Amino acid sequence: MSYPSRDEILASSKGWVASFLNFLPGLGSGYLYQRRWKPYFYTITASTAWFALGIFLQGDSEPSQNEQIIGISGLFFISIVTVVEANLAFKKANNKTKAEKEKVISSKKKRWFK
Repeated sequence: MSYPSRDEILASSKGWVASFLNFLPGLGSGYLYQRRWKPYFYTITASTAWFALGIFLQGDSEPSQNEQIIGISGLFFISIVTVVEANLAFKKANNKTKAEKEKVISSKKKRWFK
């Protein structure tokens, strides 16, 4: 019994589910679904840094409406980037596994005149 490769695991997931989970909470939950740990931790780090930067720049004052919009738009940007990246990674892994399967199938065919 052989274990599935990283690309096979990624290709077996659904791309739209990973994209949706990355968009909705905006914290890279789709990466957990795809079993991709490094991008998940990068996303968590970026979101935490964005929150920390907002708190540091705000100081003791109440944030204005413009500052709130900037904060939310930053999280929205992080979530859009993760959606696109997760979908591209899924498509790349899916194409790679399809090519490998076709290669295995074509090598197993018996040829009489070669």
